[in-house]
Amino acid sequence: MSTRRISVVVAVLASMILATTSCVQSDETTHDVFDNPDSTPGFSLPDQPRVVALGWSDGAIAVELGVTPVAIYDWMGFGEASKGVGEWDAAAVGTTPQLISAQSAGDFNMQEIEEFDPDLILNVRAKADSDITANLRKIAPVVTAPEGTGDYAVNWKTQTELIGAALGKSDEADTLVTETTDAQQTVRSEHPEFADKRFVYGAKFGTAYGAYLAGDARFDFFSELGFVQNPPVTQLQSSGFFAQVPVERVGDLDAQVAVFTTIGLPFTELENDTLINSLAVVREDRAVRLPEDDPAIQALAAGTPKSLRFALDRITPQLTAATANVQ
Repeated sequence: MSTRRISVVVAVLASMILATTSCVQSDETTHDVFDNPDSTPGFSLPDQPRVVALGWSDGAIAVELGVTPVAIYDWMGFGEASKGVGEWDAAAVGTTPQLISAQSAGDFNMQEIEEFDPDLILNVRAKADSDITANLRKIAPVVTAPEGTGDYAVNWKTQTELIGAALGKSDEADTLVTETTDAQQTVRSEHPEFADKRFVYGAKFGTAYGAYLAGDARFDFFSELGFVQNPPVTQLQSSGFFAQVPVERVGDLDAQVAVFTTIGLPFTELENDTLINSLAVVREDRAVRLPEDDPAIQALAAGTPKSLRFALDRITPQLTAATANVQ
């Protein structure tokens, strides 16, 4: 073999080795995971970071902090009409983000996420899955809920503080939280009758029932107003922020005051439900019943600082009327 041909072969082999090495290094590269709102992130971001928001309402909170993600996992199906966020946030969205369909129910397409070329991935109010985090951190730094948090059960305040700290907007996050808690405290002081009333936020889905628990914004919202969880609900089998209510235990939803809605069912299914209608809280007009597409219910489900203030304005009059019927 000529010297020239040997040189070519060596060059080709060398390039193959380098390419293989590069692939191995790329596969092993991992970025920081940030999960403590009281600490400082171990990464820096450009002035206009490319953010991919995967967790429930993570994208909306980023928008409320002044950062529009390049992509949002559209958990609540808001769609392009409101740019992947609720009506309370739509006006603040800059360039409409790419919306990722939630049909996969949190089973993320890692290649799709990588193609967005993110500087930061938000997966805070999400499933607590170390494998998902491990795969995401191969792409970019990841923000997650604090270790030990249940699936989708991060407190809305912690979620806001984490995202704010990661985006370098801790002051803005503190302001958002303060504005919302101040609004809640104002309502609480104006309505002392809410204090210590046993409360349930229940839902009918399929042929079953459930109740939201402390740690989820939907229940925590009412707790901030002075209501307390109906004790029997705390004894039910739970998963993260939600307790399953078997048909034989529907009576556990019979609190002094309640909010009832549906999940994936026509509202008439709730209105005509024999078991729900048999509860004293319903018969005595101490329950607020709203369809799942009601703006207040959607705002409570979103559970962001601005959505909670939006819900507060709309549901307080109905809570007042319901509580007035408590004997």
